[in-house]
Amino acid sequence: MSEPWRDPLLPASVRVADLLSRMTLEEKAGQLAGFWALPSDPGAPVAPMEDDSGEPAPGLDDIIGLGLGQLTRVYGTAPIAARAGMERLAALQRQVTEAGRFGIPALAHEECLTGFMTLGATVFPGPLAWGASFDPDLVRRMAAAIGAGMRRVGVHQGLAPVLDVVRDYRWGRTEECMGEDPYLVGATGTAYVQGLEGAGVVATLKHFAGYSSSRGGRNMAPVPVGPREFADVLVEPFVRALREGGARSVMNSYTDVDGVPVAADERLLTGLLRDELGFDGTVVADYYSVSFLESRHGVAGSRGAAGALALTAGIDVELPTARCYGEPLTALVRSGAVPEELVDRAAERVLLQKAELGLLDPGWEPLEPEPIDLDPPENRDLARLLAERSTVLLANDGVLPLRPCRVSVTGPYVNDPQSFLGCYSFPNHVALPGDPGVEIPTLGQALAAAGFTVTDDAPDVNVLVLGDRAGMFGRGTSGEGCDAATLDLPGDQAALAAEVLDSGVPTVLVLVSGRPYALGSLADRAAAVVQAFFPGEEGGTALARIISGAAEPGGRLPVSLPRQVGGQPGTYLHSALGGRTDWSSVDPTPLFPFGHGLSWTSFDYADLSVDSAAPTDGSVTVAVTVRNVGEVAGTEVVQLYLSDPEASVVRPLRWLAGFGRVELAPGEAARVTFSVHADRTSFTGVDLRRRVEPGEIGVAVGRSSGDLPLQGSFTLHGPVRHPGADRVLSVPVGIAPAEAVPSGVAPSGVAPSGVAPASIVPVP
Repeated sequence: MSEPWRDPLLPASVRVADLLSRMTLEEKAGQLAGFWALPSDPGAPVAPMEDDSGEPAPGLDDIIGLGLGQLTRVYGTAPIAARAGMERLAALQRQVTEAGRFGIPALAHEECLTGFMTLGATVFPGPLAWGASFDPDLVRRMAAAIGAGMRRVGVHQGLAPVLDVVRDYRWGRTEECMGEDPYLVGATGTAYVQGLEGAGVVATLKHFAGYSSSRGGRNMAPVPVGPREFADVLVEPFVRALREGGARSVMNSYTDVDGVPVAADERLLTGLLRDELGFDGTVVADYYSVSFLESRHGVAGSRGAAGALALTAGIDVELPTARCYGEPLTALVRSGAVPEELVDRAAERVLLQKAELGLLDPGWEPLEPEPIDLDPPENRDLARLLAERSTVLLANDGVLPLRPCRVSVTGPYVNDPQSFLGCYSFPNHVALPGDPGVEIPTLGQALAAAGFTVTDDAPDVNVLVLGDRAGMFGRGTSGEGCDAATLDLPGDQAALAAEVLDSGVPTVLVLVSGRPYALGSLADRAAAVVQAFFPGEEGGTALARIISGAAEPGGRLPVSLPRQVGGQPGTYLHSALGGRTDWSSVDPTPLFPFGHGLSWTSFDYADLSVDSAAPTDGSVTVAVTVRNVGEVAGTEVVQLYLSDPEASVVRPLRWLAGFGRVELAPGEAARVTFSVHADRTSFTGVDLRRRVEPGEIGVAVGRSSGDLPLQGSFTLHGPVRHPGADRVLSVPVGIAPAEAVPSGVAPSGVAPSGVAPASIVPVP
């Protein structure tokens, strides 16, 4: 083997250095470009969707002679069966490897936010549902299943998860987020990354950073946040997903932050992401974001200038197709206006990742087509379980669970199974009305299968389903580019709800949506209120099982549910003056707070213990006993919140510091223990350095951010400390059986006869 770069036994860095030394400038630049291939004849021009430059994108034949970095969405652009997709991808890869001087294949990427986004693949619940589950382990299992399917068909990189923290519910992409708390988003997103990366697929964190804080909740609008909120809220989930998840790719945000487009911000993409956070993978451009530096942001006067800004900032690969990183960029390098070292830097990162994936190995061949089921029964079971564990019972006067009876199932989308799916599901993203490619029972069908009589005449109970239909850029009420002016229920749904409630028939209000909506008095008038956040292909079955009592509503709100349609943004993560005060006539208090959710049973909290003190580099233990005081088994999500009553900058009233799911039989109790490091109290100080300050820290444990029956405090002593890159990011949770109180049960530490000890879903 004469050329070291071809030797898989050598370190990747050695191989890539040798390869770069043999490449021309144009060949190195070729590794920085993507190509969006329609599933048509190889070499056909792109364009399922052009950027707004008005210029046609180059064809594959025009660029692959110099090599190619990535192939964009071979499976996810148009309806194509898995086997045909494999044939298409194999043909494109052969074309790429045969055209280039070095025979290097392209890295193939796809969307995977609610599952592998291709025809016939399992559509899992959306990201808000992941957050609502408060179950990172289950999210990890889902991501592993998604990644396994992608790898089987030759996909190398997935464009997920979205780590944007919800700041304004009106934003259409709220449905793509996991919640309004950075700790919940970080824990859940890290689990997704671990599952996808563990399956051999490169996870892509997006959108770095600040996208969800766009002004007015409008897509791509400017982000006017200050550096403290940016660091302590918006960047925090990325820190954990990089360090603990091991994500190998990051995608930039479209927006400008305080006037600087992220795609051109060297301070963010290099100074923060790489120098401070230690990221050494690839940064890929959100689609057309390099071009947008010229066409939308107005900070570049040409394609080459846009490419130079993005490359200097730290974007390694232009997606979805080549426009600025090809000839316009290399011409500037040849002229001396752009240092060739910047091209080398990006090409090295791309090639190192290709080496990790085996794409530089001799004898590499694309996968041969084979019959593949991308929606196997085990995936559907997992999708149903996640849908059940993420469905939130908001209110219940005792009508639920229902026994088989006559029910009327009404609402604007009850006969449209795609209303269970998010905008980044294949059926909604690629717009396939009536042909989702997978089986999706409606709620009416699922209730009938569960033994209910579904009728329009003389029902015993009304099941009224309201919410969203996801789409893209105005084709839905939720999704990318489908922002809302207010948090009113879409269209005439509030009037429909009032009419149904006026009928006098007990009504179960079921919300299936991509954002929380203000319900006002509707919730008070309903017999029960159930919230599901785009629960996926098994959503109808999961909801029917919950309504019938065959399953427990296992979710808790990952976003607060507002009472009023205005006064936004209004997440729970606010300071004292950000909530209700005598100084304003607007009351932003939510109808249902972050973390809220009911079960079929009740839980009692008791015996809080908190270590009294710790140094500013130490830890304290917080423990509480949780007991099922009802008559049926159930799951409680125990939530720990901290507060800082006196700090050098304004702090939130409380923030989520840890959580754990506990499954308890009737009468059973568990001792839940949180190990809280002082780093979990840290924040960005006046000097913009992260700090841990001495002083009192409040502790509260309970059912939600608004229901915290046990409260205490501890004191941090010692000097102000500035934690480094190794700061503690998580709060480990331990759960052990505790004494069960009803007479006749076993003593402490022993399970009653026929009852298993408390089951634990550990939180990393």
